[in-house]
Amino acid sequence: MRRYLPSLSALHAFEAAARFMNFTKAAEDLGLTQSGISRQIHNLEKFLGVPLFHRSGPRLVLTEVGANYYRNLALTLDKLQEITIDAVRGRSVDSSLMIGTHPTLGARWLPRRIDTFIRAHPDIPVEVTLAAPNLDFETTRLDVAILRGVGTWLNARSVELFAEEIAVVASPRLVELGAKLDEKDFAKFPMLQNASRPSMWLHWLRLSGLSHQGRIQGTRFAHTEMLINAAAQGIGIAIVPVCYIETELARNELHMPFGPPILSGDSYYAVYPERKAHQPSVVAFRSWVTRETRTYRKLKAQ
Repeated sequence: MRRYLPSLSALHAFEAAARFMNFTKAAEDLGLTQSGISRQIHNLEKFLGVPLFHRSGPRLVLTEVGANYYRNLALTLDKLQEITIDAVRGRSVDSSLMIGTHPTLGARWLPRRIDTFIRAHPDIPVEVTLAAPNLDFETTRLDVAILRGVGTWLNARSVELFAEEIAVVASPRLVELGAKLDEKDFAKFPMLQNASRPSMWLHWLRLSGLSHQGRIQGTRFAHTEMLINAAAQGIGIAIVPVCYIETELARNELHMPFGPPILSGDSYYAVYPERKAHQPSVVAFRSWVTRETRTYRKLKAQ
């Protein structure tokens, strides 16, 4: 008997539209036109006999049926992808590992360490990718993510790795190496801004017990990697997580003239979906990253 199923093209179009909540971005992702996405979703809604989206002003919103359908469809497509990959390469996708993380952590902290995991587990193919800001662990394709937060994510388990420390840093081009300045003197220098963490200066002031009446302004950079590079060029002072600038500190390309690092209140965690808690590659990575960060904490304490 023929299965009661819509076309795979329609399902792909709906999954992409629901993931991006935008027909144009879905079209770009799938290499289609916006009208093509719209037509496929119209056909799917006609097949199901229910609306999947509705408009709320300029915003696209999933209906209750659409939201439930998307959650289940995303898992189904992931599973279909897994068994297809299994068939192509002749081994289970459970043996592979997709790691998601923040851009700067993935560019700076992780590459210095992950080689030991790769060499210890040559049978586990590893892929490192960006973790979406609104990561949904019920539907994500990721096996594990290294994220900053307070330890609570829906539909996921987490293991704390290390506490985040932040510091005001400067280049020797701007502040003489070895100079010890009063924290209150920070306002005498250009204060670089981090658009991805816009409250960092106010957060540091509060944690340091300082009051500041003037404006906090300076050149704004889109993310932490840009900010670090700008600070190293002497454009201004910046607040950054110390775990990102190990190399710059060791080479004296950056230093901390306003005092040692302070705890930000956040930590970094290994976070993985509940449904993948016993996947062998996830178990192996969790054990490795826990050991690796235990060593990292000990080295910082020396």
